[in-house]
Amino acid sequence: MNKAFMYIIIGAALWGTIGWYVKNLYDYGFTPMEVVTLRVCTAAILLLLYMAVTSRKKLKLRKLPDIKYFLGTGIISIIFFNYCLFTAMEISTIPIATALLYTAPAIVSILSYFLFKESFTKNKLFALIITILGTCLVVGLIPLNIEILSLSGILFGLGSALGYALYSIFSKYALQYYSSLTITTYTFVVATLTLVPFFPFQEKGFLLVNPTILLYAFGLGFLPTAAAYIIYTFGLQRTEASKASILSTIEPVVATIIGIMIFNEPFSLIQMTGMLFIIGAVILVQHKGKNQDKLRHRNIS
Repeated sequence: MNKAFMYIIIGAALWGTIGWYVKNLYDYGFTPMEVVTLRVCTAAILLLLYMAVTSRKKLKLRKLPDIKYFLGTGIISIIFFNYCLFTAMEISTIPIATALLYTAPAIVSILSYFLFKESFTKNKLFALIITILGTCLVVGLIPLNIEILSLSGILFGLGSALGYALYSIFSKYALQYYSSLTITTYTFVVATLTLVPFFPFQEKGFLLVNPTILLYAFGLGFLPTAAAYIIYTFGLQRTEASKASILSTIEPVVATIIGIMIFNEPFSLIQMTGMLFIIGAVILVQHKGKNQDKLRHRNIS
């Protein structure tokens, strides 16, 4: 398999583990946005410490106006995406919110066509269609219950997809000048500086000295956040943003498997079919990318 595709799939798979940490933190009384704050804050601390020891020079900005890339990834993407997603979950349902979130690959493909001149092939279009259909099956949106749909839920769901998609777009610009590690670090530093002032330290600050909560917060900031975004962005540097977004839909597959194995959530034939659709789309994109690499090699030779 193409190494770039492997990095993207691993990063997305790590995102799929987030539910385990989040559910445990919810049990201690944290709200969704408070969990987001813990997530970005612990990730920022871990990344800054790591870079201070191993790559201090990479912390230096090439020029001050470049901060716009990280305002994009940190605020317009990470914070906006999480806010819209959690709001969509609150006013509609988790399956609907998740299905709308994974219209992001279509948004990335359209934006990448205009911004980066990436091709919009029949294979890519077919992969997008079966990805969206597969996601709807996995999260239980199909068969559809019209009564649980609302205009505001749909708008917030599509907003989360836009925010999710914009991470790939802003990162693609930033990768011209910065490493994946630098981009990920500044993304979470910006998100932390934006969210921490709104965290209710007076009411819930005492919880942050609980070793169990710190362990969940550390795990949330490390594996499905810092590590996942570094690996994903590293892979993004070596492939098209539109292909990366399709490959990243392996996340709900991993999340579903975790839900079944750890939380004993029900699993149906429809969900299994959806998972096969998503995996099929990943294989289709990977196979197409492999053929294009061979073609480029022949042309160079």
